[in-house]
Amino acid sequence: MRIEFRKHCLRNLQQFLLELGKGFTFVARQKRFSFEEDHFRVDLVFYNRLLKCFVLFDLKIGKLKHQDLGQMQMYVNYYDRYEKTEEENPTIGVLLCNEKNDAMVELTLPEDSNIYASQYKLYLPDKKLLQDKLKEWLQEEGGAEDEI
Repeated sequence: MRIEFRKHCLRNLQQFLLELGKGFTFVARQKRFSFEEDHFRVDLVFYNRLLKCFVLFDLKIGKLKHQDLGQMQMYVNYYDRYEKTEEENPTIGVLLCNEKNDAMVELTLPEDSNIYASQYKLYLPDKKLLQDKLKEWLQEEGGAEDEI
């Protein structure tokens, strides 16, 4: 059930961001990258043309742990070091988490995020809106939240 719930949420999130019309372009789903012999996957990768940066989304089932935040920071660092060009702005990471009926959204922003904060607010979906959408997708799955 968790796998189907995950697919459902990611599919809805992808569609939602593309329909939002705020510069999001789809890059990849389950984007794999490697450090030496370790392999990692980012759930969804978008590029925002208006912000001129990559926006990474990762969905976590269950309670958000500090390791999840560290993992997203690693993804953001990887994209900043190996994928973005000098002309592009720092990568943004967005963690979506469901713990029972609570939806949580955490942003992993670059160290100098205060410089770009006003721009982020213009083009990224509102945190509350993402939380509401995650709850809606949970309800669509018909009780999946009870098993998470």
